[in-house]
Amino acid sequence: MKRPLLLAVVATFAVAGCSSTPPVQQQQSAYEVPQSLVGPRGADGPAGPAGMQGPAGATGARGIAVVGPAGAVGAAGPAGAQGAIGNTGAQGASIPGPVGATGSAGPAGVQGVAGSTGPQGPTLVGPAGPTGNTGVAGVQGATGYTGAQGRTEMAGIAGPTGDRGDIGPQGRVGPTGAQGPIGTTGAMGNAVGSWSRDFTFSNNSDDILRSDSGKPREIANYLSQNPSARASINAPNQRYVHSVREALTDAGVPASKIQIGAYDDSQRRADHRVAVMVSN
Repeated sequence: MKRPLLLAVVATFAVAGCSSTPPVQQQQSAYEVPQSLVGPRGADGPAGPAGMQGPAGATGARGIAVVGPAGAVGAAGPAGAQGAIGNTGAQGASIPGPVGATGSAGPAGVQGVAGSTGPQGPTLVGPAGPTGNTGVAGVQGATGYTGAQGRTEMAGIAGPTGDRGDIGPQGRVGPTGAQGPIGTTGAMGNAVGSWSRDFTFSNNSDDILRSDSGKPREIANYLSQNPSARASINAPNQRYVHSVREALTDAGVPASKIQIGAYDDSQRRADHRVAVMVSN
């Protein structure tokens, strides 16, 4: 309201000033002053007094009422008095419950009267009994007549020869013979009266075959009966020598009576036998 009133006052004074003050151009029209002689513009005058208060404006339009937000929930009030009991409602649909547990068995009843005898069953014939014992022999009858001579039958053909039987077990070692006289050295260097035993091995084993298992005891018995005799082991390799030497010592041959011969003989290198020479 103040801004329109101020503009109105200013406009009024401007009209009044224009009517009392002659225009500068009219003065210059009588006497034209050179532009170089015009002084500077003066300072602006002070503001005029405030104008009268204008009339009151018209009343504005009515405001719009807007519902504010809901307030916080108040505390619960005290419980009211109990109301009257309502009417009984209609009966709801019934659903049968599960079957109850089986009850315990009742006490035994009184024994009934014995029934009538049933009809006889069908007869079953059992198997025949065992044969009885043989009776006593009767009295010998009279001699019968001689029968007619029977027909002569053709002799049958001889059957094929059977297979050859298995080889029988090895016989027992014979008894040791009597000690012979001391022999003399022959041309080949072997003592006269000496004898030997061979021990056989399998291809890749150091164990003596079972068929030669009785030979160490035979040599031990001979050496015990002949104190001057000695045993010499000749083998194609040293492994066989160790096996035979161990077998002889286990049989009772003293280690001092065992001599080891050459075991690298090229003629017997591929042989799986060991020769034990027993001599005086």
